[in-house]
Amino acid sequence: MPPLSAHRSDSPLRTAVVGTGGIARSAHLPALRTLAAEGEVELVAAVDVDAEAVAHVAADNGIPHASTDLAAALAETSPALVVLCTPPAVHREQAVAALAAGAHVWCEKPPCPSLSDFDAIEAAEGGDEGPHASIVFQHRFGSGARHVRALLAEGAFGRPLVAHCQTTWYRDTAYYSVPWRGRWATEGGGPAMGHGIHQTDLLLDLMGPWSEVRGMAARLVHDVETEDVSTAQVRFANGAVATVVNSVLSPDEVSRIRIDCERATIEVTHLYGYRNADWRITPAPGVPEDTVGAWRDFGDDEPSSHIAQLRALVADIRAGRRHPTSGEGGRRTLEFITALYKSAFTDAPVRAGEVGPGDPYYTVLHGGAPGWAPVTTREEEART
Repeated sequence: MPPLSAHRSDSPLRTAVVGTGGIARSAHLPALRTLAAEGEVELVAAVDVDAEAVAHVAADNGIPHASTDLAAALAETSPALVVLCTPPAVHREQAVAALAAGAHVWCEKPPCPSLSDFDAIEAAEGGDEGPHASIVFQHRFGSGARHVRALLAEGAFGRPLVAHCQTTWYRDTAYYSVPWRGRWATEGGGPAMGHGIHQTDLLLDLMGPWSEVRGMAARLVHDVETEDVSTAQVRFANGAVATVVNSVLSPDEVSRIRIDCERATIEVTHLYGYRNADWRITPAPGVPEDTVGAWRDFGDDEPSSHIAQLRALVADIRAGRRHPTSGEGGRRTLEFITALYKSAFTDAPVRAGEVGPGDPYYTVLHGGAPGWAPVTTREEEART
């Protein structure tokens, strides 16, 4: 692929934030303020459907333009980067609008409710030259993952053989009182999509292409349309096998990835973000001590975080590089999750590349499966 055109100005990237709720205030705005102080970005606009909320956020963060109209904000402020912190159901429309305005997009997870939506966003990109739409997959960008990824890529640990990926969290009834949560049309899926997606993405980033998934899903506690727990068995193109568990039913919360290779076991255990100290490398018998010492030297500690990914994204835009969570680098994770749901609801294995246009799971993750697809108003009326 030819190199992308770099952002040709040395001035800060003009940046707009769309959606000023919890994730924007807790993660995106602090990261953006830090990079603004370093001269890398300039916050030029904030957009939200709630006029009072967006006015407060703009005032608190020194953002000159507050609006409830995304199209108007794009036209009036000409951002180079648009950060989407809105619910998944509106990501496609907003991302396409931002790309059409010539802005790169950085979109919170879940990226969108279906592969068809993702492909529509990708089709609106500016080709090799950009702009492009990237996903918030911040766990790829900590120093721990960077160090382990490099060692795996060079074969230092030998062949990957067995992996485990666990996102076992706890969410109560109040969490699902937010109207868009737990619904296929607005959230896209349950914990496989909305919670475990970060660990799944990191697993795929470390292990390489997957070839087959066999999934299982259940709705055990919460009164929602989606699942509240899922499991999967995975086979990778390199022959390795893995298990993936996603849950919102687990009081003892943990996020964990473990990869057993020929020469070592690599494990990271954390909750919402890791540091170097959260990684552990256990050598197989006979590995020289100096080799193990080099493996365990992670260098400077850069925690996985929104700011870690934002730094990388801004650097990629400036250098004219495609960001690794855009295009195919983001799609592969959504494709895996789609395959997990299809396998769970059809009780059959699903292979990479199988879900495409014409497949019911391409346009909606429940695929119309009985017991999982939402009950229509007409069906509800027929029962009464």
